[in-house]
Amino acid sequence: MSEQKWNVSLIQMDVTIGQPEKNYIRVEQLLHEAIQAATKPDLIILPEMWNTGYALEQIHALADEQGERTKSLLSAFSQTNQVNIIGGSIAERRGDQIYNTMYAFDRTGTVVAEYSKIHLFRLMDEEKYLTEGDRIGSLNIDGTQAGMMICYDIRFPELARKLALSGAKILFVPAEWPHPRLHHWRTLLTARAIENQMYVVACNRVGTSGTTAFFGHSMVIDPWGEIVSEGAEDEAILTASIDLALVSEVRGRIPVFEDRRPEHY
Repeated sequence: MSEQKWNVSLIQMDVTIGQPEKNYIRVEQLLHEAIQAATKPDLIILPEMWNTGYALEQIHALADEQGERTKSLLSAFSQTNQVNIIGGSIAERRGDQIYNTMYAFDRTGTVVAEYSKIHLFRLMDEEKYLTEGDRIGSLNIDGTQAGMMICYDIRFPELARKLALSGAKILFVPAEWPHPRLHHWRTLLTARAIENQMYVVACNRVGTSGTTAFFGHSMVIDPWGEIVSEGAEDEAILTASIDLALVSEVRGRIPVFEDRRPEHY
């Protein structure tokens, strides 16, 4: 992989609610499928809360203690296959607190960043069962600065802007974003890409959980706001090529960051 050009694979998977064993097995199967593609990915991303789904009433019993099982699986796979992994997010237990946490692994299997969801989604009762994170998700991967957000976070443009101001050229977004808000999903992700002149790589789940249906439509969006690749509503592995040199080109042609006047807002 060159410093500028990446092949990214988005694992748009179904999640079996409340059954971590099935989900870990399924993730391992899909990781192997992704790495064996004709175009080997430089980076793989998973969706939100893939280990348990939103089994919030049982989450204390189901959550991954300190993320140990998740980190063991993804680190070993990353190291063996020399691939970067954005590990979606999982239910993670720390003491008596449960967090919605994502991990990033470099090609050596090292955890290079972790981020716990800052904005908890009250429509799915997250705030009743989970503890919010207290720091932003910033990382450097293969020499490129990037940012991490989870699902509901994309409704808060100031978070994406802070990551962009810290140098992020790409934003990773695992999600469990349901019907009927497909228009919101596509619009918000596109807006985050345009206003921050960065790539957005967003991986959403599919399938149903109780009465809630998740629509997939995982997307890769370039810094112009053009959709490079978009999934349908079935389980799939979506692969796209991105050229990070485009970030500097777009920021040079429309100098939004130079023209900011934060003293007035």
